[in-house]
Amino acid sequence: MRTERGGEIGAALRDPKPDTALSRGAGDISEDQIAAFWQAHPCGDQFVDGAREDFERFFARYDSIRYGEEAHIPACLRAMDVAGKRILEIGLGQGADSEQLIRLGAIWSGLDLTPESVNRVAMRLMLRRLPYESIKVGSALRIPHETASFDVVFSHGVLHHVPDIRSAQSEIHRVLKRDGRLVVMLYAKYSLNYLLSIFLLRRLGLIALYLLRPSARGIYAAHLAGARELGLARYLRMRNFIHRNTDGPHNPYSKVYSVAEVRRDFPDFRIERVHKEYLHAPPLKVHGLPGASLLGWHLWVHMIPK
Repeated sequence: MRTERGGEIGAALRDPKPDTALSRGAGDISEDQIAAFWQAHPCGDQFVDGAREDFERFFARYDSIRYGEEAHIPACLRAMDVAGKRILEIGLGQGADSEQLIRLGAIWSGLDLTPESVNRVAMRLMLRRLPYESIKVGSALRIPHETASFDVVFSHGVLHHVPDIRSAQSEIHRVLKRDGRLVVMLYAKYSLNYLLSIFLLRRLGLIALYLLRPSARGIYAAHLAGARELGLARYLRMRNFIHRNTDGPHNPYSKVYSVAEVRRDFPDFRIERVHKEYLHAPPLKVHGLPGASLLGWHLWVHMIPK
């Protein structure tokens, strides 16, 4: 047993496992915990002041920031060829991609775990006078739609937050037509963000903050509080640290994927095409530099049912 703090920290830094049982294992994290987090922290609110009175201005500002930062997304959506197809989007955020898919001719339905997201997206589509089939609060583990009812299921940045991914992919397989397609964006394990920024730089930075005890604010203060509550060595273990370094220090669950792990977690599907986008590794200023196709943070996977 290690008794030296340095030995414990060193062991944590050498631990590469982001997705096995942690201080809080995947099996211990409930869907209610995940829903509560995203209800309180709607995706994208950190970039724009929270939606209040002027929804139209909020959505316009959000879309400008989203597609300015992740300029590849519109082309990826166009490449899905959704015109005239029934599409289910799982996880809606602020509805920017939902709007784009409808404008591309999709017969769109949406599903999100949180009433907050569903209400915001419904408001967006009403303001923009865009048609859709349905928008529902519900779980990817129990999709409230009939079997073989969609040509495409699309999910951007959501399924890596689902601990019981095997059940979710089984439900997606159920609602897809036999000749349908699943298109997902998952966080990439073999990325600059995971391999360098999260795995090394952010952990070293937290060690420095913890030991030197400077004043800290915002996200840094939240990480310090978490490290003090859990213990620095346990906090630094990747099976805990990965959750807190994707979508905020209070995020209850995240996972990163290699292509092999996609095959393992989506056994009812066959991979048709894979590409990486979005070179992103804060605090490094790498956005816009070449290398996204090799070390991008966003792993786009196109799959067909077996």
